Amino acid sequence: MPKLKTSRAAAKRFKKTGTGKLVRNKAYKSHILTKKSTKRKRNLRKDIVTDATNAQVMKKILPYL
Repeated sequence: MPKLKTSRAAAKRFKKTGTGKLVRNKAYKSHILTKKSTKRKRNLRKDIVTDATNAQVMKKILPYL
């Protein structure tokens, strides 16, 4: 069987934790930050574990991560 290709776009956006879960950054933190509250921007800084339904799809795209 040939080697599988990793989706490079996904590889740049996801990291794997020690337990094998996928971690991602939150969206809406790149621009138009003046109208967003400080609390909202602070919460957007944190990483979040990808939900199980999306993680199944991502693990197919990221076979070697």
